[in-house]
Amino acid sequence: MNFAEILNGALSADQNIRVQATNALESAERENYPQYALALANELANESGNPSVRMTAGIALKNTLTARDEKRKEECFMRWLQVGADIRNQVKQCALNALGASDGMASNSSAQVIAGIAAIELPQNQWPDVISTLLGNVGASNDGLKKYSLQAIGYICEAIDPDILASQSNTILTAVVQGANSEEKNQEIRLAAMTALYNSLEFVRENFEREGERNVIMQTVCEATQSQDVSVQVVAFECLVRIMQLYYDKMQFYMEKALYGLTILGMKHDEEKIALQAIEFWSTVCDEEIELALDEAEAEEANQTVEAKSHRFALTALGQILPTLLWLLTRQDEDADEDEWNVSMASATCLSLLAQTVEDAIVPQVIPFVEQNIRNPDWHYREAAVMAFGSILEGPQATVLAPLVSQALPVLIEMLGDQMVHVKDSAAWTLGRVCELLIECIQLDVHLHNLISALVNGLGDNPRIVSNCCWAIMNLTEQLGGDDADTYPLSQYFEGIIGTLMRITESNSNENNSRVSAYEAMSTLCSTGAKDTYPVIGKLAMAIIERLEYTINNQNQIVNIDDRMAMNELQSHLLAVLTSSVRALGKESKAFSDVLMTDLLKILDTEGSSSVTEDVFLAVGALVTSLGDDFSRYFEPFAPHLNKALQNYQEIQLCSIAVGMIGDICRGFNNDVKPYCDAFMHILLKNLESSELSRDVKPPILSCFGDIALAIGGDFEKYLEFVLPALASACTVSANMQPTDFDTIDYNNQLRSGIFEAYIGIVQGLKTGNKTDALLQHAQPLFEFMRIVFIDTSRTEEVTRPMIGLIGDLADAFPKGQLGNAFQVDWVASLIKEGRQSPRGSTMRLLTRYARDKIKALSASSSS
Repeated sequence: MNFAEILNGALSADQNIRVQATNALESAERENYPQYALALANELANESGNPSVRMTAGIALKNTLTARDEKRKEECFMRWLQVGADIRNQVKQCALNALGASDGMASNSSAQVIAGIAAIELPQNQWPDVISTLLGNVGASNDGLKKYSLQAIGYICEAIDPDILASQSNTILTAVVQGANSEEKNQEIRLAAMTALYNSLEFVRENFEREGERNVIMQTVCEATQSQDVSVQVVAFECLVRIMQLYYDKMQFYMEKALYGLTILGMKHDEEKIALQAIEFWSTVCDEEIELALDEAEAEEANQTVEAKSHRFALTALGQILPTLLWLLTRQDEDADEDEWNVSMASATCLSLLAQTVEDAIVPQVIPFVEQNIRNPDWHYREAAVMAFGSILEGPQATVLAPLVSQALPVLIEMLGDQMVHVKDSAAWTLGRVCELLIECIQLDVHLHNLISALVNGLGDNPRIVSNCCWAIMNLTEQLGGDDADTYPLSQYFEGIIGTLMRITESNSNENNSRVSAYEAMSTLCSTGAKDTYPVIGKLAMAIIERLEYTINNQNQIVNIDDRMAMNELQSHLLAVLTSSVRALGKESKAFSDVLMTDLLKILDTEGSSSVTEDVFLAVGALVTSLGDDFSRYFEPFAPHLNKALQNYQEIQLCSIAVGMIGDICRGFNNDVKPYCDAFMHILLKNLESSELSRDVKPPILSCFGDIALAIGGDFEKYLEFVLPALASACTVSANMQPTDFDTIDYNNQLRSGIFEAYIGIVQGLKTGNKTDALLQHAQPLFEFMRIVFIDTSRTEEVTRPMIGLIGDLADAFPKGQLGNAFQVDWVASLIKEGRQSPRGSTMRLLTRYARDKIKALSASSSS
């Protein structure tokens, strides 16, 4: 097999030749991967070969070593490790040899191959000399070898866990800094070194702790921002951004000496790539200081101190940054692609973060700019003024902003009729921000009619304006509605808004997500509308069902994959509106439930995308909740689909929704769910034991046990022999789980919440059947588990709340002192005290009062 010819064929302009060559490569990879990898490596290292073929060989080899999909990536890793050591060494040597190739295409491919192999082998303590070999090349006289060796180091640093390279950080840093410093005349080498430095910043933490080494790194990066090469400057600013993220606490000296001036000059740079990174630097400063402010507030509330303190860089530089950002807001390009990130967009984002960081201090510096330019004949300044105003609405106190917003509202509403699309778009966005953040500034008797009229008119405008008008309407209805009132301020406009949105969704175009936004707005209106809007919601539901039926009746005619995806997306949006409608209407959904359920079952009977199936299940869940036991007439045809979803371990979200639906069914059917419980319990217990099912689905399964027990009461006793050991096992896993990262902590809190919710349902259910004695022998281990949870500092309110409720339920279920002094221990008293400190009227406060009263009653009965 002549691999050069096949690889050349893969580059052919003739599709038939290209397909044949690709098939041949795939066949060779399947039949004998080691020889395939070696053949590609030999072509990569072939100095006399065609440069394009060599590059293609390298890319093909790299693609066998890694993948974006994690499962596929793991398969690639395992396959490579199973290749014999002799062949692996030959492949690695070929890749190293190709680094010094005369053509850059092959060298770049070889650097990627080396990084791909290193990412697999270094964590296995294999190929220990790869870094030293590459570092040796950095000292070579061959500029090409030097450049691509640095590039390979950068790729390795990017691909691998920082801890694995931490022991070699000194040597890597020395070589990288040497290649990146201002004495290096070859800017391509300097660029490769700067990129490697960027990728190594996370594992040189110890070097950053040492002032001398930190100074060298910072000097190298700062000097690179002044390079004559734009690419080097861009990466240098990227390094500053990353350094600020990782080492904010070390930056005060460098900010004062250099970074204030360098970054502000960078923001004004004519080269947009440089300006964007300089703006991103200040956005990152704001991100860090917002986070630090939150930490300080939480610590103050808990009477604790925080180690990391904010240096208030943003506030210090406000007078210099702000004029620059406001000027950059005016640098819009009328013909620019709105999806393309530019300095104007970046400046608006930075301004918004700045407002959240410095709060009230930003207002007096921005308002003059707004007032001077809001009526400017030049649309650039007019739009910038609107954007600036909208960007500072989050951060400053509402009392500071309120008079300004009230004064500006009529002008903003008027600007929805501006001649320039950009101005109208920003005005719609700013009104949306007002509706979201400062609803109290909208005087309903003064502003609402004009506001609604302008937004509805905007729905017939340019698609980009439609999206922001929809968003503004969503924010408006969320803020003014949603409390199950008889009427609300939007009631008189409700039907008109829905009608206009329906007309938008009739369009075949979804430019700027205008059609999607219209469906989302309808869903939000349905879920927040008052009772006097229900007739309109009912009519809307029937109209949406007609559209859904049209998609069902025509889906067999679709053969094109793009059309299929578009159909699935449309069905998802239709189902979202229907789900919101059903939830709003409650039992009134019975008027159309037969036809809706028929359509939902038709979709489930058709092979479709999992996302549509999930949306169908959400709609069915809404029907279950709304109809209660009246849903039982639909259960038999739906049950097979529910069982299938419960056993679908690959679609985690779908399986989780199906578990939640069992809870909905239990709450809706109550004791009438009993005939279905054996099947439910069989599947749930099997899922709980499965090693294939994602652990994220298992806490909801535990909670579901509680739902079933609440529904069937004492009849749950027959499941205790299976459920209680499962809960005991979950308690053991939770108690022994090491909090290694945030994901683990979050999962453990979910698991604990699921455990407590299960016990709450079981205790309450068994109490109704006078069968709580079956829990007596399990009470002591349960109290010990709760004690462990109580002393865990990572415990969240979502865990504390059901734990307090469970203690109250146990005191209520065993009123004769069967649990001894379990309720009189110090940690229970401390937990109750903690719960009593919750805000008045909160669920936590009410549960704490319930638990305290039950414990008091228990103490009184024991002493009498």
